Amino acid sequence: MTNPHQRLQQLGIVLPKPAAPIANYVPFTRTGNLLIVSGQIAFGNDGLLTGILGKDMNIEAGKIAARACAINLLAQVAVALDNDLGRVTQVLRLGGFIQTDPAFTDIPNVMNGASDLMVDVFGDIGRHARFAVGCSSLPLGSAVEVDGMFEIA
Repeated sequence: MTNPHQRLQQLGIVLPKPAAPIANYVPFTRTGNLLIVSGQIAFGNDGLLTGILGKDMNIEAGKIAARACAINLLAQVAVALDNDLGRVTQVLRLGGFIQTDPAFTDIPNVMNGASDLMVDVFGDIGRHARFAVGCSSLPLGSAVEVDGMFEIA
């Protein structure tokens, strides 16, 4: 089994301090062996990644934004699990919202930035169901937002 903390280190990823909610919700909820994490926007090392796919942002930049969301998602998971990502037994689902021009249709490819990271970090248990949809606006102008559902021990 893949050790997620070692994989993060090998990938050169340091999980950031998770962002506090910006409205009336909690960052995650847990019931039994299910952990549901609220949507995380594309805060990266250089700040918020903003843009509209198909207008002023290309697919590669969108993948980077989705990856940043996934890193922030893992930061919330780490807090929920007392910094023990090894307790994740399966990444069940990711949901992605991509801010797009109405004519942009390569939404799944952008979302691969988040999906690929989960597999890179967790191996086979990182493979998940997902959805990815285009939208006209996201909080603070973020290019991407990703939420997740995890099975935990």
